[in-house]
Amino acid sequence: MNKRQSLFEIKSRLDEKEEERLSPYACLSRSAQRRREEDRVIMGHRQNFALDTDRILHSLAYSRYIDKTQVFYLIKNDHITHRVLHVQLVSKIGRTIGRLLALNEDLLEAIALGHDIGHTPFGHDGEHFLSELTEKYGVGHFLHNIQGVRFLEKIERKGKGWNLSIQVLDGILCHDGEIHSQALHPDRDKDFEMLDRQIRGKMENPIIDLSPMTLEGCVVRMADTISYIGRDIEDAIRLGLVTREDLPEDCKEVLGDTNGSIVYTLVEDLVANSLGKPYVSFSQEVGNALKNLKDFNNDRIYTSDRVKEQTPKIKLMFEQLFTVYMQNLESENRESDIYREFLAGMAGGYSRETPPAGVVRDFMAGMTDKYFLDQCHRNLIPQTRSIRF
Repeated sequence: MNKRQSLFEIKSRLDEKEEERLSPYACLSRSAQRRREEDRVIMGHRQNFALDTDRILHSLAYSRYIDKTQVFYLIKNDHITHRVLHVQLVSKIGRTIGRLLALNEDLLEAIALGHDIGHTPFGHDGEHFLSELTEKYGVGHFLHNIQGVRFLEKIERKGKGWNLSIQVLDGILCHDGEIHSQALHPDRDKDFEMLDRQIRGKMENPIIDLSPMTLEGCVVRMADTISYIGRDIEDAIRLGLVTREDLPEDCKEVLGDTNGSIVYTLVEDLVANSLGKPYVSFSQEVGNALKNLKDFNNDRIYTSDRVKEQTPKIKLMFEQLFTVYMQNLESENRESDIYREFLAGMAGGYSRETPPAGVVRDFMAGMTDKYFLDQCHRNLIPQTRSIRF
């Protein structure tokens, strides 16, 4: 037996053992569905969802997490949370919950690491500004969860996409960590046709609440909230926006007043109330405290005037940069970075299927905070040149 065949057999045994060791409500690796069948040699020794994790980790969009803002932007502080740390925290928390509930940790990791890939520069503010522009130009609402699926399916690898499983793409689409959920029940009967239909429906009506098709997707959605709620408070305290004493007393009594105690309490409560069940749920007491803490964060942190001080400038820059790129496409200015750094080498199908405003949306959504500011400097600020008349 050659080495490759030996590795294939090890993978097969791992797939078989999942049926013995995982919960009956877990998603087995052999249940993964893809739009296109994978070559057995390409997959090699990796189980399905481990392959998806590798592809996400090696995507260009994942590498750009390093300079994408979580909440606080244009602030010089190396200890403030960025997207790259946030998704790692979601992955760690999700896998901890998954291990205790006997779920598929590879699937949890893939969804967690990919769930915010569609985020714009400057966090949710950037998302709102870009959405206003995409609506104005007739390509619908912009939503970072839909854009994450779009990046991984239609833009990565110059338009070829990564051919990820529906279970991972669905988890990314349905993660909506901003929506408060006391309990989450998986909506298991999905295929790619339904996934595409849900994307179209969400584009038309962004407030639609989509449930993940796997229990692992439900766990990641809960882990998303668990990972940011206390961490954002610690960042806000570090920046002097709030003090620990400002936290609501009822929340402190139930959850604690540090990120560590909040995470530990939420994880323990979620696991205790979800063991042996086909859904995940917080207890009523903890769920109510979490809802109150989210309201506190929204009122005192996310909408704080001090946080939003430079927001009008960012909005104006989004508008002007979007206009510049639209003009570049209309005039076919091949010197523009939207051609040189985005469209160059892109598969023909992408350009045929994507209207100009959609191309601008995809280019701008993928930018890091720093690249966005560099593009503003390059395109919006007059440059001094040496000219001989």
